[in-house]
Formats: sequence, C-alpha cells, structure tokens
Amino acid sequence: MTKIVDHDQRRLLIAEATLRIIRQMGMKGATVRNIAQESGLSLGALRHYFSTQDELLNFSMRLVKERATVRINELVSIDMPLFQKVLRILLELLPTDDNKLAEMEVWFAFTAHYRSSGTTYDAQHDGVQDLVERLLHSLKESGLLRPELDYTLETERLYAFIDGIALHALLDTKRVDYERIVNVVTYHMKSICTEESFLLER
Repeated sequence: MTKIVDHDQRRLLIAEATLRIIRQMGMKGATVRNIAQESGLSLGALRHYFSTQDELLNFSMRLVKERATVRINELVSIDMPLFQKVLRILLELLPTDDNKLAEMEVWFAFTAHYRSSGTTYDAQHDGVQDLVERLLHSLKESGLLRPELDYTLETERLYAFIDGIALHALLDTKRVDYERIVNVVTYHMKSICTEESFLLER
C-alpha cells in the first residue's frame, strides 16, 4: 500500500531540523547535507521540497516569525486591561523562556547572515518596529501614555529598548535572565504610562 506523505508536515519537519542545526552549529553548519541528516531524509528528498538553500532558509525564518505572530495574536484576543496586554505582548518579543531563547538565537543568526550575504536586507522585516508603534499608539489613544512625553521619541526609544534587551539576553543569559527581563520591561513601561494605567490591573 502506498504511503501517503503529508507534504506540509514534511516541510515543517525540515524547517525545524534547520532551526536545530543553526542553533547547534550556526549558519555555517546549515548546509543541505547537515539539514537532510538532521531531518532523517536523503538529499534528493530534501531537494524535492526546497530546491535551494536560500529557499529553505527563508521558509525556516518565516516559521520563527509566524510562531511569534500566533502567540501575539492570541494575546490580542484576550480581554484584559490594556497596560497588562501591551506589557505581555512586548514580553513575547523577548526570550522569557527556553523556547523563545532558541527562536531568538536563530533569528539573530538569520539576520546576521542576510546582512552579510549581499542580499537586500529590510531592517523592518521582523515587524517589531511596526508592532511597537501600534502598541504605543493604543496607549496614547486610550490616554494611558503620559501626556508630556514626546510620542515619536518614545516610540523610537521603546523599539531600541526591546532590541537592546533581546541582544543583552542573548549575549549574557545568566545576568539577563527571564526574571530580570520581565522586571526591566515592566519598570520601563510604568515609567512612560500614567499611574492609572497600571493601577487598573489590581
């Protein structure tokens, strides 16, 4: 009897093998041969799904982004005070558990690879800047952002702050642990929001 292959599941299996290889060996180790071995497939079978290495890497990169997007969309749909929701969404962008740390490691590896490969690189491809702008806009429109602040500068500062925390957590996981990430981000958000916004949590 002919075995039915779920091609979408097979692509996902290959992409997850790619992410494991990148985390273990870096982008230099993400060869078609290594990925095929990690996924338990022959080179020919792997090339049936991804004809080039770039095609495979792009698919794997999108997988990381899509997983983060799903988690954020789930938070958006939950009924909770706006300050708490914004805070939790921002924390989804940061390595606050082992799975997100793994995703962050491969995302930085992808970013460094594309910046150095000579291909066109869009600094906004991860969607973080756009998300930060929308979150602060929601706080401002709801009257929860401190009115004396420069909205444009605060948006840029929060974007840089989130990227900086992510990088520090990646480079020094012992010092910038999960608890510290939560505490620092919470402290920053309370410093730019009205007192009423986070008192509503109680």
